[in-house]
Amino acid sequence: MTRPIRIVQQADANEDGYERVLSFLRDQLVSGRLKTGDRLLPERDLASALGVSRPVIREALTALSTLGAVEIRRGYGTVVREPNFTALADYFSLVLAQQAGAVDDVMQARIAIERQAIRLACSRALAPDLERLSQALQAIKATIDDPVRGGEADFHFHTMIVEAAHSPALSSVYAAVAKLLQQSHLSRRQVIASVPQVDAYLIDHHEAILLAIGRRNPAEADALLAEHFEIGANLREDAAAADAQRRGTKRSTQRA
Repeated sequence: MTRPIRIVQQADANEDGYERVLSFLRDQLVSGRLKTGDRLLPERDLASALGVSRPVIREALTALSTLGAVEIRRGYGTVVREPNFTALADYFSLVLAQQAGAVDDVMQARIAIERQAIRLACSRALAPDLERLSQALQAIKATIDDPVRGGEADFHFHTMIVEAAHSPALSSVYAAVAKLLQQSHLSRRQVIASVPQVDAYLIDHHEAILLAIGRRNPAEADALLAEHFEIGANLREDAAAADAQRRGTKRSTQRA
């Protein structure tokens, strides 16, 4: 059963309306006075308590609803939602994609998240987590000849590693940049599709990673994952060099 939340401290008068509402929610959440499922004061009371107009309150709550922080229920009020970082995925994709070198930076963040996650997974993964990873591996094998579907299965395997860590913080950050990560992953997978013996490598290395997690060996699992990313980078460089050579040969032939 939800309970209405009252404001116990006036917000800074120098803040604008949106900042006041955001500060209120943040302070209430941090203090533990506001929890998932709790109902905020009605707009009129909230506006009076925070010293802003009702349209400003409505605008701020609508923005927070878009971010997934609250849910506005017609005829009932505004309720605090459980945080869901996937709601921020589109925002991060738009912002980061426009920054030079963002994809490479995000890739480095991905490596850091996954390497910590796999170490935690070795001690925290439950039987259902290992089963989901096994199913993800089977999907990689079943789609190995399809760069797009195979890339999606590959990324899902890595996502399951993060989930197996049972770390809400790691999962949330990973989910927030998941769309950008997946787009990068698919494009990289398509680049290496023409590399000889790449299919065998993709299957064997993912299987080795899963076995290391199953053996509860964090050092082995982390080393394999680090090697996995390093080999992947080398394969992409080899594929790019081979493609450049083919293009050069083609231009020379055309001129001849």
